[in-house]
Amino acid sequence: MNKPKSTNTAESGANSMWGGRYAASPSEIMQRINASIDFDQRLYRQDIAGSKAHCEMLIAQGVISGNDGAEILSGLDMVLTEIEGGDFDFKTSLEDIHMNIEARLKELIGDAAGRLHTGRSRNDQVATDIRLWVRDAIDSLDDQLKSLQEALIIKAEVHAEDVMPGFTHLQTAQPVTFGHHMLAYVEMYGRDRARLSDCRKRVNESPLGAAALAGTSFPIDRKMTARALGFDRPLANSLDAVSARDFALEYLSTTAICASHVSRQAEELVIWCAPQFGFIRLSDSFSTGSSIMPQKRNPDAAELARAKAGRIYGALTTLLVVIKGLPLAYGKDMQEDKEPVFDATDSLSLMLAAMAGMVSDMTVAPEALRQALAAGFPTATDLADWLVRVLDMPFRDAHHVTGTLVSMAEAQGVGLDALPLAAMQEVEPRISKDVFSVLSIDASVASRTSEGGTSSELVRLAAAAARERFL
Repeated sequence: MNKPKSTNTAESGANSMWGGRYAASPSEIMQRINASIDFDQRLYRQDIAGSKAHCEMLIAQGVISGNDGAEILSGLDMVLTEIEGGDFDFKTSLEDIHMNIEARLKELIGDAAGRLHTGRSRNDQVATDIRLWVRDAIDSLDDQLKSLQEALIIKAEVHAEDVMPGFTHLQTAQPVTFGHHMLAYVEMYGRDRARLSDCRKRVNESPLGAAALAGTSFPIDRKMTARALGFDRPLANSLDAVSARDFALEYLSTTAICASHVSRQAEELVIWCAPQFGFIRLSDSFSTGSSIMPQKRNPDAAELARAKAGRIYGALTTLLVVIKGLPLAYGKDMQEDKEPVFDATDSLSLMLAAMAGMVSDMTVAPEALRQALAAGFPTATDLADWLVRVLDMPFRDAHHVTGTLVSMAEAQGVGLDALPLAAMQEVEPRISKDVFSVLSIDASVASRTSEGGTSSELVRLAAAAARERFL
């Protein structure tokens, strides 16, 4: 997309956009604060699509002639070609994408261009454009999330048997498999996709034809334009149609939740890359070096993905503050809805691309994963469960006995599976040698067969089910 080539210079005489009410053009400062073309030029495809749908409806309803309509449609195609070819001169003096396109249309086809704005306002026009843009963004982000899920599922399938510590409070808790860990994020991103899909339903209603705020006296067909633009229906109330931005708030809220998931996973990649963990290694494609320390391999892509979540949270807060005190219907404050939406979308798209790249790129170190389970007594819960299951001990009593045995093992500097049976029996005489069958890492993982559990067999089944559900 090309940037505006000009200009901040006020036009001489009356402002052509505002008609005879104003005898002079606004000041240079007024133009700067009022103009949105620097950022809303991104809406050009949506704006032209909306204008073509509106024009075709005006022709069908007999509001404008077929000849004028044909000229308008042809002219809009020429404008689109110019913009996409980088030959369009965006002018700050024309404020926004709507007036830039309309002005160029008049230069190309003459007075017929002036008939295009019959029965609509920039208020319903911009509301239509931003809904179309958000709808496109939702579809694009959904594709990216699907690709990320696929990368995670592949890793889960490959590492369905590789054991690692499962953490709570970043402390070793119980053994899990690396594949199970990957599938947790598949589920998170699946809910993000569901939220985007649900949000899309409320985005996909058409404001076009609401005009400035009260509708229009022209015999327009709002259902026709809604169908032409792929909307499910026209918005039911003209005041609501031009003033509602809750669809954008919902979209930003959804992107913020998704960004939190990417950021959480990015944090884990940063930790796992550290030599103190060494669970994974990122290739040169997703690592950077240090200007002074030649040994460093920094996971900067993960760190930046983690940080960009803050931009998206800021975008949501920005729009909430803009909207919170606005009376119906349209206020110029709403011009500030676009930059947060654009920035959040760009940021999340880049985060998703980086995360999918890192997940596909990373090399997992199964030996390091298993070695990390040597500390932290990860089978303590298995011991407590054995006491409950075999000795019929109340769980709280079993918890106490297990805690005592953990303290004993810690004092001796050994794991639970290395404690002598006699030492265990000093704490609980009924413990038998059968207890050692549940104290190994592999036995612990294999025993977790409840629905959603971490056993290798369940991980393979869950990965296959995730392929069916999400891909």
